[in-house]
Amino acid sequence: SENGTGCVLSSSSEFPEGFFTPQERKDGGIVIYFIIILYMFLAVSIVCDDYFLPSLEIISECLGLSQDVAGATFMAAGSSAPELVTAFLGVFVTKGDIGVSTILGSAIYNLLGISAACGLFSSVVSRLSCWPLFRDCLAYTISVAAVLAMISDNRIYWYESASLLLIYGCYILVLCFDIKINQYLMKKFSPCCTCFTKAMEQNAEQEPLVGWREESGPLIRQQSRTDSGIFQDELDYSQLSTSLRGLDEISEDHPSVFTMPEADMKRILWVLSLPIITLLYLTIPDCRRQFWRNWFMVTFLISAAWISAITYVLVWMVTIAGETLGIPESVMGLTLLAAGTSVPDTVASVLVARKGNGDMAMSNIVGSNVFDMLCLGIPWFIKTAFINTSGPIEVTSSGLTYTAISLVCSVVFIFLAVHLNGWKIDKKLGAICLALYLVFTILSILYELGIIGNNPTRVCGN
Repeated sequence: SENGTGCVLSSSSEFPEGFFTPQERKDGGIVIYFIIILYMFLAVSIVCDDYFLPSLEIISECLGLSQDVAGATFMAAGSSAPELVTAFLGVFVTKGDIGVSTILGSAIYNLLGISAACGLFSSVVSRLSCWPLFRDCLAYTISVAAVLAMISDNRIYWYESASLLLIYGCYILVLCFDIKINQYLMKKFSPCCTCFTKAMEQNAEQEPLVGWREESGPLIRQQSRTDSGIFQDELDYSQLSTSLRGLDEISEDHPSVFTMPEADMKRILWVLSLPIITLLYLTIPDCRRQFWRNWFMVTFLISAAWISAITYVLVWMVTIAGETLGIPESVMGLTLLAAGTSVPDTVASVLVARKGNGDMAMSNIVGSNVFDMLCLGIPWFIKTAFINTSGPIEVTSSGLTYTAISLVCSVVFIFLAVHLNGWKIDKKLGAICLALYLVFTILSILYELGIIGNNPTRVCGN
């Protein structure tokens, strides 16, 4: 956070001291930090794959949520838990702007970087629907505009933070009536917009939300934007009941997490990850098994808490490693720290994209950013309305213009790129998003370093 001297405090000041001195890290201790970083990446993938996503799938089945609504709500909230913790720390503990800088600074990575990962690391081509992406992009643009308007005078008042909560409440309300809104738009704009017509034809062939298959039959559940994934007639309801019974049978036979994989490489990873597998097994109920199936909400909440804890350690290690290697703070914030805080979003989005659930992946990417804006509103509102009612919260809004332009451009680009790519996530879209993310990152780094623009910054003590 910037202070009166015009310098920026080191990111490592927001974390505890490392277990090595600076000289010990330079003499080889840095290797331990990189091992911990890699292990934390492995831990996040295990939590997401074995506990977080299965609980999300059961929640979505029980509530009848479509891919995109599930991705924009529960999945976005769970995978964005680290940002919520960071925002509370920034407001109540460190008294700095770490929440604002982390959330706004990683927004472009969330949109372009994760989209690139979904396209490049997925072996299947995922079809997308027009309405979910438009809905989430519009909500995010409104949220960004509201946050930037609030911090433009470097003060946050209670009514401003309350308006941010109101915006998110309206977003949830739209999701509640998603079926009717979607059907109205389909009928209204399909004659003049070919993407709506194609969506109505193609999305009947979408992959199922859960991704489970009968051993010798068709997909258990078909996803269609015409019904938004909610079963509306008796025939579909009976199919849902049959499907859930089938899921129960499958969950009884689900292999234990202690079953050793057959592939050699997976066996090595399994042995290395055995400590974290055991710890997670003892602390999180596995809702894929019949005995724990009704505990899916507990699984969801505990796995989200684990994701937050692991991400905190990951970002801590990355910060100290970057400081040891002499990477400038501005570069760290825009690259390694942005990617580090978004590891859960990246892993979760890639995993569902590899199942063909493109709408869920994209709604998680954009919906997580919408939720991140709420992450700023909650602690701001609590502090200004209940704790410190005498005055507003002081924040720093340096680089506000560049941030606003970058965020708006990235949102517009994602929507246009998906449209021009035929409403699908593939390797071509991934390569384009990666190229543009690199361009945005390079320009941002040059701006933060003062090479372009008029924003020279330095780390305090340097």
